[in-house]
Amino acid sequence: MPVHNAEIAAMLDQAAELLEIGGADPVQSRAYRRAARAVEGLPTSAETMLKAGVDLSQLPGIGKRLAGEIAAIVATGKFDLLERLKNAASAELAAIAAIRGLGPKRAKLIHEKLGVGSIEDLRRVVSSGRLRKLRGFGPKLEQAILGALDKPVVEKRFKLRDAEAEAMALIDWLRSDLEQGRALVAGSFRRRRESVGDLDILMTSAQASRVGNRLAAYENVAHVSTRGAKRATVVLRSGLRVDLRVTAEESYGAALLYLTGSKAHNVALRNRALERGLKLNEHGLFHGERRIAGATEEEIYASLGLAFTPPELREDRGEIALAGMNMLPHLVSLSDIRGDLHIRSNWGDGDAPIADMVAAAAARGYSYVCLTDHSRRRGFGHGSAAERLLRRIDEIDRINAQSSRIAALKGVEVDILADGRLDLPDKILSRLDLVIAAVRSKFDLSRERQTERIIRAMDNRHVSILAHPTSRLIGARAPCEVDMERVILAAHERGCHLELCARLDRPDLGDLHAQAAKAMGVKVAISTDARSTAELDDMRYGVDQARRGWLEPSDVINTRPLPEVKKLLAR
Repeated sequence: MPVHNAEIAAMLDQAAELLEIGGADPVQSRAYRRAARAVEGLPTSAETMLKAGVDLSQLPGIGKRLAGEIAAIVATGKFDLLERLKNAASAELAAIAAIRGLGPKRAKLIHEKLGVGSIEDLRRVVSSGRLRKLRGFGPKLEQAILGALDKPVVEKRFKLRDAEAEAMALIDWLRSDLEQGRALVAGSFRRRRESVGDLDILMTSAQASRVGNRLAAYENVAHVSTRGAKRATVVLRSGLRVDLRVTAEESYGAALLYLTGSKAHNVALRNRALERGLKLNEHGLFHGERRIAGATEEEIYASLGLAFTPPELREDRGEIALAGMNMLPHLVSLSDIRGDLHIRSNWGDGDAPIADMVAAAAARGYSYVCLTDHSRRRGFGHGSAAERLLRRIDEIDRINAQSSRIAALKGVEVDILADGRLDLPDKILSRLDLVIAAVRSKFDLSRERQTERIIRAMDNRHVSILAHPTSRLIGARAPCEVDMERVILAAHERGCHLELCARLDRPDLGDLHAQAAKAMGVKVAISTDARSTAELDDMRYGVDQARRGWLEPSDVINTRPLPEVKKLLAR
């Protein structure tokens, strides 16, 4: 029974949560969270690595004990510690801790002081006013909790990497017992949205009657909803729903177009077909009863007088009009990227030494990379910020002197304080090749104050890139209230650039903001914010997001050679 990295990480995270609620040593819970992030960032599945004889204990963030526990999860699909913790604590306490504004410590406190052991208990103590009587629980937090409790249950969504692992394993399983045919994942997955709600798999097969049975027999299937000769729906153990459809070769392109979506894009295409006296559906493009296209997407677009539209653009945001004029953007691709301008090392909260991060970037064909560990409030917390930063500069100089394969730039990610000042002085920032500014605290400021704070930070001439402007963390933190139109305009006026972060938990800029930046002439850096050598591979997810934002190579800073990059970064 294959156990995917996302499942292992979820188990480790839940164990960390229950350890915190139970009052365990914070070091222990942090170790499990760190291990969860390490597993999420692995370049391949933990199962594959273990079969290849890789010693997981040698990986950053995973010691011998945790390596053994991960190996046991892979072998059995179960995590003994987590089961014990679940038996010792109410499972609902973890759900309470996940509510925005609470967290494990507060969940534990209200459990002990007010007897809150369920969501309904929490709702009662908030409604009665008892919660605000506890120290640290004021009316503002009370309202935030009520708001979270009143939100409707939304569809569970999965990070793109997690859905990808599930999809590739499932397609391998389907193909392994069937005659050669085509198989592809469509839907929001193919459009490369930052998260997906389900998987739409399209196949062609000479053995259509066996496909549904093959899917139902997959070890990771928890529930079979429907099973037929050409269609089947199952729910995987992770909760991810899979809709499988088998189609004939002559309809493959039409079915792929239909299943890829978006719905708005498909409606616009069907309307265009109707205007030409044609009919478009999942079986093909028809003139009366005669099919005139359907085997490929390309022939359908061409028959409608349109250039082929990349899946990332199919959101009905003007792409059809441009396709009709053959004026679609030439989207940036991973092969265009020449360097990564935002990575971390073990001088801050990263896992690997600077030399290892630089070597890993060189191995990926980059010609430059920038070390941007956090400033003193984060990564440089030990000793004098200035002294540590200067020592790090010296180390980067030594690495550059030893290798001509790649240039290592000296950078930092500075905190934007509540009043817009930076948390390092200009005399230190002036020593660096790149200064990235980001909001990392006071996320609850008003829209006006948050916007002014960010704009004031960009007034500093040393700041070349603004990162994480909305501070969003998928599944953990909602976006800040910020006027992004004003921020993008201010960046344009000041010659500042914006970062599109490739990390799947914080794809910030979002695609719409990236498109707005392009429209205003603001350049974007696609960066990984990598904390380990493996996370450098996340660049492809950043490129996915950039493509959804209509970005071309000319819109992206790090598609350029280093001399041009340095000119762009100099304000």
